[in-house]
Amino acid sequence: MADETNSRRYSLRSPFFWAAPIVAVGFIMSLLAGLYLGGMLDPVNNLNKFPIALINQDEGDTLPNSDPPEHQNFGDEIEAGLLDGLDPEQFDIRQIGIAEARSELSKGNLYGTIVIPSDFTKRTMILAQGGVIPGDIEQPIITVQTNPRAGTVAANIVDQVGERALGQVNTTMGEKLTKMVTDELAATAPDLELSGATSILFENPIEVRTVQYDPLPDGTGFGLSAFYYALLIILAGFTGATIINVLVDGMLGFLPTEVGPLYIHRERADYTRFQTLLIKWAIITVMALIVSALYLWIGTALGMPVSNPLALWEFGALAITAVGVTSISVMAVFGNLGLLINLLVFIVLGLPSSGGTIPIEASPPLFGFLAEFEPMHQVYIGARAILFFGAQGDAGLIHAVWVTLLGLLVGLLVGGITTMVYDRRGLHRRILTKESADA
Repeated sequence: MADETNSRRYSLRSPFFWAAPIVAVGFIMSLLAGLYLGGMLDPVNNLNKFPIALINQDEGDTLPNSDPPEHQNFGDEIEAGLLDGLDPEQFDIRQIGIAEARSELSKGNLYGTIVIPSDFTKRTMILAQGGVIPGDIEQPIITVQTNPRAGTVAANIVDQVGERALGQVNTTMGEKLTKMVTDELAATAPDLELSGATSILFENPIEVRTVQYDPLPDGTGFGLSAFYYALLIILAGFTGATIINVLVDGMLGFLPTEVGPLYIHRERADYTRFQTLLIKWAIITVMALIVSALYLWIGTALGMPVSNPLALWEFGALAITAVGVTSISVMAVFGNLGLLINLLVFIVLGLPSSGGTIPIEASPPLFGFLAEFEPMHQVYIGARAILFFGAQGDAGLIHAVWVTLLGLLVGLLVGGITTMVYDRRGLHRRILTKESADA
C-alpha cells in the first residue's frame, strides 16, 4: 500500500504527468489549425495547374471598307491575350472544342470554361460601326462557364479569374475599337467625333456572362453534400473502430469497463492477438454495411438527391470497412499510440487535403502530395462521382474504389502479419507486473 501511495504521489508531482497530455493535445490541434486555415485563407494565390478550358469558336469577319478585303479575327487576339496573361504554372489552360469541354465538365475534370462564340468578330464589327452609324447594336459576348458540381469554391475561383482576365481583355479591346472608329471618322467625316455614349460603351465593349454548367439541384448544400458525406464515412470508420476496439477489449477482459460508478474487469478471454483482431474486423464489416445504409436512408429522408443509391451504399460500406479495418490494425500494432496515429492520418491530415472545400489545385503543394494517398480525398472523389456525376467511372469513381481497396489490403496485411508475429514471439495481452517485467 505504501509503494502504491508513493507511486501515486510521484506521478502527480512529476511535471511530465501534467505536461504530456497538454502538449499532445496542443500539438495536434495546432497542426490541424495551421494546415486547415493555411490551406483555405487565400486559395487564389495557391493556384497550381487549375484546369480551365479556353474555347475559341470565332470564325472572324472581313474588315469594312478594306481594299483589298482584310480578314480579321478578334477571337484569336483575345485567345492569345488570355494565354499570355494567365500564368501557366497557376492554370492548366486547355484549348479544346466545345464537345470535349462538355464531356470534361460532366466528369469533374474541368472547373470551368471561357467560350468565345463563332460570331464574336462580326458582333464586334457591328459594334464599331454603331459608333459611326446610328442604330441598335448589341455587345459581343464572351461566356464564362463554371462547374458547381466540381466544387463551390472552384466555381467562385473561375468566376474571379474570368472577371480579372477578361477585364484586361475588355480594356484592350475598347482601346482598339476606339482607335479604329476614330481613324475611320477622321478619314470619312473629320467634322464628327465619338459621342459620349459611344465612348462609355467602348470602355467595356464586351459583355462577359457567367453561367453555371449543369447547375446543382436543391438539397446539395451548394455542392458541399459530397464533402460532408465523405467526412461521415471517414468518421464512421475511424470513430467506429475506436469504439469497437474499446468495447470488444472490455468484453473480452483485456480492458476494464466503467459504467457510471461501476468498475467492471471481466476475466480475460483466451484469445490471441490475431484472433482478437479477426473478431474486431468482423464486427467492423457488419457495422459498415449497416451504417452505410443508415447514412443513405438519413440523407434521402432529409432531401439529399441520390440518383444511384446502390452505388452510394456499396461505396460507403467499402470505404467505412477500409478505414475501420486499417484503424483497428494500427491500434493492434501500436496500442494506445495507434489512436493518435489514426487521428493524424484520417482527420488532421485528411481534412485539409480532401479537396472537398478548397480544390487541390488551389491549395498549397503539400496538400497535393497528401491527396495522392490520404483516404479522405479518395472517399470524397468517389462520393462526388456518385452524387454529382452519375457514378461515372472516369469521373473519379474507379480511381477511388481501387485506392480504397488498396488501403483495405494494406490494413489487413499490416494488422494480420504484425499480430501473428506478436503471438509467435509470446507477446500475449496480459497484465505486466513488476515481477514479470523483472523476469
